[in-house]
Amino acid sequence: MNEKSLSVLEYDKIIKMLGERTVSSLGLSYAEALKPVSDFSEIEARLKETTDTVKYLWRKGGAPFGGIHDIRSALKRVEIGSVLSIPELLKIGDVLRCGRILNQFLTNDVPSDWEGNHALELGRQIAVFKHVEEAISHAIISEEELSDHASPELYAIRRSIRQKQDSIKDKLSSIIRSAEFKKIMQDAVVTLRGDRYVIPVKQEYRSQVPGLVHDISASGATVFIEPLSVVEANNEIKALLIKEQHEIERILAELTSKVAEIRSELEVNIEILGKLDFMFAKAKLARDMNGICPRLVKERAIRIKKGRHPLLDRQKVVPIDIELGYDFSTLVITGPNTGGKTVTLKTAGLFVLMLQSGLLLPLEEGSEFGVFDEVFADIGDEQSIEQSLSTFSSHMKNIVKILDKADEGSLVLLDELGAGTDPDEGAALAIAILDCLTRRGICTMATTHYSQLKIYAMTTNRVQNACCEFDVETLRPTYRLIIGVPGKSNAFEISSKLGLDPYIIHRAKTFLTQDNIKFEDVLTEIEKNRVKAEKEKESAENLKMEIEALKLEVQKEKERLEKEKKQIISKAREEARNIIINARYEAESLLEELKELQKQGLRDNFDKKLIDAQTSIRRLDNLEGSMVESYEKKVYVEPPKDLMPGESVLMLNLNQRAIVLEKPDEEGNVMVQAGIMKVKVHASQLKRVDEQKESLDKMNRARVSGVKSSSIKPELDLRGLNVEEALDKVDKYIDDAVIAGLHEVSLIHGKGTGTLRKAIHEFLKGHTHVQTYRLGRYGEGETGVTIVELNGR
Repeated sequence: MNEKSLSVLEYDKIIKMLGERTVSSLGLSYAEALKPVSDFSEIEARLKETTDTVKYLWRKGGAPFGGIHDIRSALKRVEIGSVLSIPELLKIGDVLRCGRILNQFLTNDVPSDWEGNHALELGRQIAVFKHVEEAISHAIISEEELSDHASPELYAIRRSIRQKQDSIKDKLSSIIRSAEFKKIMQDAVVTLRGDRYVIPVKQEYRSQVPGLVHDISASGATVFIEPLSVVEANNEIKALLIKEQHEIERILAELTSKVAEIRSELEVNIEILGKLDFMFAKAKLARDMNGICPRLVKERAIRIKKGRHPLLDRQKVVPIDIELGYDFSTLVITGPNTGGKTVTLKTAGLFVLMLQSGLLLPLEEGSEFGVFDEVFADIGDEQSIEQSLSTFSSHMKNIVKILDKADEGSLVLLDELGAGTDPDEGAALAIAILDCLTRRGICTMATTHYSQLKIYAMTTNRVQNACCEFDVETLRPTYRLIIGVPGKSNAFEISSKLGLDPYIIHRAKTFLTQDNIKFEDVLTEIEKNRVKAEKEKESAENLKMEIEALKLEVQKEKERLEKEKKQIISKAREEARNIIINARYEAESLLEELKELQKQGLRDNFDKKLIDAQTSIRRLDNLEGSMVESYEKKVYVEPPKDLMPGESVLMLNLNQRAIVLEKPDEEGNVMVQAGIMKVKVHASQLKRVDEQKESLDKMNRARVSGVKSSSIKPELDLRGLNVEEALDKVDKYIDDAVIAGLHEVSLIHGKGTGTLRKAIHEFLKGHTHVQTYRLGRYGEGETGVTIVELNGR
């Protein structure tokens, strides 16, 4: 791509935005070297690289690049045999740690369908050397200091130094605190001069302290003397310091040799880290611009849907639709100044450059781009302070170069074509230039104010008009690009709105030719019809949205009423059931009284009353059975797919097995046969039966039940137990009953206060093996017994 076009289309600003999102000089160097390419396969690879990294950004957030440094110069020094310094080793340790953490970030917890993800593959290529990383971090604690534990020898030397220093300080402290030396001391402190411990003595008393003079204060009033009693100890410290330095050099050489062993792998790692930094910068830029990857096509064409110029405020910029290269190869854009014509050219050109660099674009799905070998731009942007106003000669100079170099693989962008000279001659030149480009099949976009170019576009094959919309009422451009409609100058309308004398406007119109007047009138009519059609379309869309909202609201209301209905019915059933239970209690009490009367020998009408009471209880049993809801566990499953005739299914609502007779129809209804009954059921109410598994389950149950059934009785007596003891026994008993193959059991809890019965019923509601339960009927134990139906395993 030619540098002039890159500059005119402000590609450098995109690169600057990209560079700001890198975290290292390594990534920045990749960003600054990024240039568009024209090879289709390479563009695809670059875009895949970016989209693969965007996946990580959305799924796992930003990559942990902390500690990444450019250590290539240090590795070069290792190659020639130099010993690395503490700061250099510290940076290498940081890079090793960064590589290890990035390796974990990129390779851990990724979906199985991410195989082939470029960032994942690079993450796997990062070599991890934890032993070298730990050796460096163990030995070095800052850029100036090694740890005491870098080696046992260093630890011993430094401990000796500290002991000697403490001994010297104790001796000197005793001297400066003694009564003999107190008056001759300038300050009662021990200080250092050139790694030697000294004491500050007043100048006039220097002869009274035998020792070596190491320094004199600037005023000359203080002499810093090393007493002879500590000279030997200071000498020992000096020797230890030299020994310490030799040990530090040995440790650094040892660490450098460890780095030398992995130098080649580190060079590869640093390249990968820089590449990953660059890739994540591209992903961050895409995220910040809300960019996507448009579809690449083989044709030299552009289709932009809702594209936003990436350098403009995304909250204010008006999205535009652009199409070029399909039905026409030349697009002539007209409209008022500051209406967005130049921005349209720059958006199309910059999008092509960004896409062919592997960057995602701020537009919507459905956009398409072909690959262009070159982008040529002659744009004089009066709105940019960075661009000076081009003269006609400079425009022509650029256009001559463009016509010379452009071919059918190029995209040509021309701003204000033919401007800066006599309008008639400029328009004629512009038409000739566009005609030349169109005949050569070169994709071209040009902006102009000339009416002659509008007519040329309307009457020439493969050339199309477009305009930047302008609102005459508000005197403001809308920045929308309308393809297929030539733009109107609106000079008279704008002048009228601004208060120009109507006579002058009328007079101006008389100077137009009749053809010009007719042409402008046609444009005005086209614009009116277009605006009207758009308003009607917008109104229709709004009505459609309102209908959809009302439909959704009605559906929600229907669901709410259905839910309320079920709640009301359920509550009524519960209340009726309570009434019946209370009536049963009363009837049973009456029955007990009758039995008591029988015992006392009062038999008048006794037999009749007894029969009546028993009949009433049976009726209550039947009525209660109709009122009690079944606590059947609902099973919600996905509708079975690919049901075939002959398969066994379970009808969930009826808990009935059936055989499929026909495949599901278009609405999902299936013809099945349950016994002698044939019925159509929706697939969502069916569950495929695994006959093989069911057979195995039956065999297993049969094996276990052979052992269990001999010891499991069909009833369990819980009378005399508290709630906790009873529930434990019920839980174990139900499991054993299911294993033994029992389908119905009785739980004997007695009548009493009803506390134990209620607790058992609450427990049964949530039990996985309980199909339904009910109180005992007459002859079964009535309210003192609960009959439980089991659903097997």
